[in-house]
Amino acid sequence: MDLDLAGKKVLVTGSTSGIGKAIAVAYLKEGAVVYINGRDDARCKAIADELAAEYKAEGRVKVAAADLSDARQAAALIERLNADGGVDILVNNTGIFEVKAFETITDEEWMHYFNVNIMSAVRLSRAILPDMLERGFGRIVNVSSECAIKPLGQMVHYSVTKTALLSLSRALSELTKGKDVTVNSVLPGPTWTDGVENYFDTLAEKEGKPTDELISNYFADHEPTSLLQRFVSVEEVAKATVYLTSNRAMNGQSLRVEGGIVRAI
Repeated sequence: MDLDLAGKKVLVTGSTSGIGKAIAVAYLKEGAVVYINGRDDARCKAIADELAAEYKAEGRVKVAAADLSDARQAAALIERLNADGGVDILVNNTGIFEVKAFETITDEEWMHYFNVNIMSAVRLSRAILPDMLERGFGRIVNVSSECAIKPLGQMVHYSVTKTALLSLSRALSELTKGKDVTVNSVLPGPTWTDGVENYFDTLAEKEGKPTDELISNYFADHEPTSLLQRFVSVEEVAKATVYLTSNRAMNGQSLRVEGGIVRAI
């Protein structure tokens, strides 16, 4: 199926590993031009070179290094993108998470989570959406989480920020009426990434159990409602993200890719 994405310019934030990297690969496979983003310029260049070689995408993988929790770095990145002709598709994937007891989360940590998980998306969307509306074409996808609609007590700060992303997405979609511009959210469930591996290491320490045991029993012990009964793959999240940006009728939507964990119609 031709998704009509060839030649489109795509910025995927937090795309040097995990879900973000898989999303970047999915767009490259569709013939898009993809900007790799992360905080470390050398790391972004290494990933860009790797993907360009692996997917025969020389000239279609570009570097867009910036720490998007820093307003000045975000503004500088936007300037560079505009000088390069702007972007057609923005995937706000940058985010952080950890397991931490609610009563120990400080004000500073709350603000840090808000700044990274929400304001990174706000800063880029605020700068890029008006240009999309003026040109009459654009796509924004905010990578949220199933925690947005099934908040976790062991990750309250993370859950709250992911819920806020849903509100941001729906509110911004209201600004797109009559334009070929869409704003959507994708909600991955437990997805196997390096970050999730670190999550299990932390959980193992907290519960005093071997990491391998926790992984093998995770769905029975922590997510018994899962219909998938395994971790979602980064490729599955990437396919859902690309789908959202290929369909004009999908706007203001929250697409769940969580394996049926959330019991809802």
